[in-house]
Amino acid sequence: MKKSILKNFLTFFGMLTIVLTLLPFVAADYWWIRMFDFPHLQLTFLTLVAIVLYFIKFDFKEWRDYVFITVLLICSAYQFIKIYPYTAFSEFEVLDSKHHNHTLSLFTANVFQENKKYNLVKEMSESLDADIMLFTETNREWMNAITTNLDAEYKNRKEIPLDNTYGMLLYSKLQLLNPEVRYLVSDSVPSIHTKVRLRNNDTIQLYAIHPTPPMPQENPLSTDRDAEMMMIAKLALDSKYPVIIIGDFNDVAWSQTSKLFQKISRTLDLRKGRGLYNTFSAKSHLMRWPLDHIFISSDFKLTKVQRCEDINSDHFPLHTILSYEPEDLDSQRQPFPSDKELKRAQDQIDHYENELKLNPR
Repeated sequence: MKKSILKNFLTFFGMLTIVLTLLPFVAADYWWIRMFDFPHLQLTFLTLVAIVLYFIKFDFKEWRDYVFITVLLICSAYQFIKIYPYTAFSEFEVLDSKHHNHTLSLFTANVFQENKKYNLVKEMSESLDADIMLFTETNREWMNAITTNLDAEYKNRKEIPLDNTYGMLLYSKLQLLNPEVRYLVSDSVPSIHTKVRLRNNDTIQLYAIHPTPPMPQENPLSTDRDAEMMMIAKLALDSKYPVIIIGDFNDVAWSQTSKLFQKISRTLDLRKGRGLYNTFSAKSHLMRWPLDHIFISSDFKLTKVQRCEDINSDHFPLHTILSYEPEDLDSQRQPFPSDKELKRAQDQIDHYENELKLNPR
């Protein structure tokens, strides 16, 4: 009886890992499905544990056990394949810079609106002295704290302090050309669209975004997030300038939405080949994944990327130094969307618009 109970438990544990692996394949926008896009590293480990444990009671005379362990091995392989590009075994998607002639440094931080340790953020941003700084989840108290004694070099700015955790503050040493705030999917969730004049007088396009996460207390569906990401991706695709897209995407880089976003926007992910650089959650060592991103066009190479220390937020900040090398853009393989992928992106936008018609906000 005890052997049977143990075998049943191990079978249940294995079935759980299989179900969690298959859930993201379900074509639905519900948060409790989309959330399983996130923990692929954790699910890889969980599936391997299930495989090892199942061998404790493996019956070499029972064909069902062979089938079950094979399915577990397939799930484990699938989970690892998802995160493989973000390991040191994979090739770089963004190459290391060898010149450093025209560098551009960026500091991005989701400060966590309820966080009151303003000095931690101020001291870090001052020490890194980035060319462009983006702060998300910022209300008026955060704006006042950050701008107090802010270096006079940061005279170019776009500030949207909000109390709904979607405030954004953008500060730049470089000239911002025609900066505008747009509300693509909600009148309470802004994004910043601006051109930036570099020190060599070239112009680039910058998008700063912070879409809503698929969570019951925020938004029970991923429809808004996915639509906003596709709208930004299409804007990037049509841009006549080199593109940088930064912010808290509330999505992991390996999700189907992020992979489609990259294809449509024709941008590169500097994490690939270097590591996960998990930025959320700073409060948990076990449940961490990369939610804050910097996607760039092939005009840029990488000088440095660093996940910064804890600032008492639920996110870690990112500090990135890019090298602007448009003369060598062909050395990096820029993605290009197929007609099918363009249709998928438009379908996600149309789905959002149809939902909006049915449920006006």
